[in-house]
Amino acid sequence: MSEEKRTLALVDDHPIVIEGLKSVLSAWTTQYNLICFSDGESVLSYIRNNHVDVILLDISLPDINGIEVCKMIKSEKPEIKIIGLSNQAEQSIINLMLSNGASGFLLKEVSSKEIMRGIEQVLNGETVLSEEVRRILSTKPDDTNSLPSLTKREKQLIQLLAQGKTTAIISEELFLSKFTVDTYRKNLLHKFSVKNTSELLVLLLENKMV
Repeated sequence: MSEEKRTLALVDDHPIVIEGLKSVLSAWTTQYNLICFSDGESVLSYIRNNHVDVILLDISLPDINGIEVCKMIKSEKPEIKIIGLSNQAEQSIINLMLSNGASGFLLKEVSSKEIMRGIEQVLNGETVLSEEVRRILSTKPDDTNSLPSLTKREKQLIQLLAQGKTTAIISEELFLSKFTVDTYRKNLLHKFSVKNTSELLVLLLENKMV
């Protein structure tokens, strides 16, 4: 009897990334079933009724931030292994993913061999960090000019917050749920280590990020 395949999920809203990983997996091994999702809600819905071994999770998703998706998955299905797979290399984002239960973080620039090795390592209970991620984490965070960068969605949200718009209005303008807007706002407060929206806007204005 052949060994049962592991189930690997990829959550990414870029078709080229999904197609690329499909190609990698088909060429590299036959021991994984790959399922793909383009947003956070889809994978959250899927895991509630289906078994998944490992999830490769992007940070920038169209609905829920990948950091929050990671936290929600681990609270519902702690046995699932999650690897952050992103172009975003800020120290704060990496730390948030790991503190929310991720078993590793890889940049999308890594080789297919490193991705496959990382999947095997997290299945063996190890933590996986690509070389560049290790370098970023070892960098002193006290450089006053090294504020985290903003994603496109975060910039849209901040511009609306700066205009004094409410969560309800922002959710309508960005076509997001009120919960998702609030989640983005909370993540931004955490990301920039501020207590409230006013402090966040002042900090971003001072650094000409708005």
